[in-house]
Amino acid sequence: MTVRAILDIKGHQVESVEPQTTLADAAKLLADRKIGAVLVMSGSRMEGILSERDIVRSLGERGAAVLTEPVSGVMTRRVVSCRPADTVASIMETMTTGKFRHLPVIDGGLVVGLISIGDVVKWRVQEYEAEQEALRQYIKTA
Repeated sequence: MTVRAILDIKGHQVESVEPQTTLADAAKLLADRKIGAVLVMSGSRMEGILSERDIVRSLGERGAAVLTEPVSGVMTRRVVSCRPADTVASIMETMTTGKFRHLPVIDGGLVVGLISIGDVVKWRVQEYEAEQEALRQYIKTA
């Protein structure tokens, strides 16, 4: 299974904020959408990614006053991404090694989606269930 297949099922929509968006507004967006990260974009250019972890870390270090600051001061600037043709196994390894839960999907220099560890786990569970059902059917007909 590839990243493209997961995106085709999940959808290609990506939530984003601009670099000058306040941390409080970004946190509200995360809560409202029930998501764990947003891309920080200037037009079609990805500047960084802001995750729940980034927000919690900044709150722990600098207190609630950080919520009035722009996300550009808190976001992760070195964003690891993947391609639509990458395999699920390869992105699982990337996420595990890098200790992060979200990967922007880049195709031809453009952001075409965002894959989370939850998306990967959901796909893996469905894959195992399908294999089990296939085995059950095989045993029944044998």
